[in-house]
Amino acid sequence: MDYQAIIDRYYPEDNELRRLLMKHSRDVADKALAICDRHPELGLDRDFIEAAAMLHDIGIRECDAPGIFCFGHRPYIQHGLAGAMMLKEDCGEAIARVCQRHTGAGITRQDVLAQGLPLPLSGDQSEPYMPETLEEQVVCYADKFFSKTKLNREKTLAEAERSLMKFGAGGVERFRRWAALFE
Repeated sequence: MDYQAIIDRYYPEDNELRRLLMKHSRDVADKALAICDRHPELGLDRDFIEAAAMLHDIGIRECDAPGIFCFGHRPYIQHGLAGAMMLKEDCGEAIARVCQRHTGAGITRQDVLAQGLPLPLSGDQSEPYMPETLEEQVVCYADKFFSKTKLNREKTLAEAERSLMKFGAGGVERFRRWAALFE
């Protein structure tokens, strides 16, 4: 898959947002690929993981987050859903699902309801915002180490875990399971 052509289509101008997206996505992709290299026994699809990691945040342009040069109309928590909608036709369901499922350490249906999150729930997907496949989990896990506000720094495992605490114990527990599997 030519993920660069897709990025070029949605982010044609060389500006702060594109540079931020490219730096963050490359960092996430490199960490995810390092996991693939460390764990050949997992049988991960390396090419898919690279493309998915490079495209996982494509939807940020649709969101209102001026601190990272995003001036769209959606709340930031919807950036994964926006990316999934953008990429479904271009890349197919599998990469769209990575976009939709990478926020936090996944967001459960119960999280959406209990926290009143502005994320749609439909009856056809039991957990539409939870990473299921190992590839989805690897991209989600790698993403937790890189902030879009501090681009030149990788978080430690402890820092990444602390940043998830604001989303609840379930996400922290999933992150710890992934750390045991991927580190």
